Amino acid sequence: MKTIGYIRTDLPEKFGLPRQSGIVEELKGTIIFEPPYNVREAFEGIEEFTHLWVLWEFSENIREQFSPTVRPPKLGGDVRKGVFATRSPFRPNPIGLSCVRLDSVEHTKAHGTVLHISGVDMMDGTPVYDIKPYIAYADSRPDASMSFAGEHSGDSSKVEFPQELLERIPKEKRTALKKLLAERPIPAYKHDSERIYGLSYAGFNIKFRADESTIYVTDVE
Repeated sequence: MKTIGYIRTDLPEKFGLPRQSGIVEELKGTIIFEPPYNVREAFEGIEEFTHLWVLWEFSENIREQFSPTVRPPKLGGDVRKGVFATRSPFRPNPIGLSCVRLDSVEHTKAHGTVLHISGVDMMDGTPVYDIKPYIAYADSRPDASMSFAGEHSGDSSKVEFPQELLERIPKEKRTALKKLLAERPIPAYKHDSERIYGLSYAGFNIKFRADESTIYVTDVE
């Protein structure tokens, strides 16, 4: 497996990443490719697709020992399922798969061809293995059963973000940040409503606490 490039995003740490691609559509990323994969010819026609599959590496989730079961956040973090029945990052081979929107293709002097995408669920610096176009008639299965993963609606929390703190964030990054927080970026088994967490985003440290239904932002550093 060859690393063909790396993705740049506003999330430098695992904590706070969306649990699936496309959930936070406003979260942007840029894929910068390594030579010889960054040549214009390799991307001829890619702008004719609206969405792409990105295959990438869980580079911060590598374990030497194989665990056949994991604890999915959807089940509160205290029920185990087989690793192959989940999308856990702790896998025999640390391969991630994300469906993202292709916003634009840019040909640059510094990096060759780069892709600007949105709906990402990858941390900054994530190695990329491959890019494939999303094809709706083959890739979409509306009648598929999703077991415990179920529908995503109803999973989000209310976000209390004081205006004076929100204004410290660049305007174009506020919507994505609020949606990230609404996804409850804390372990499902944590129930301490007074504990202060820190989310690194776009060069800021977002301090917050959470109860069962609401995220309360307490500071922006």
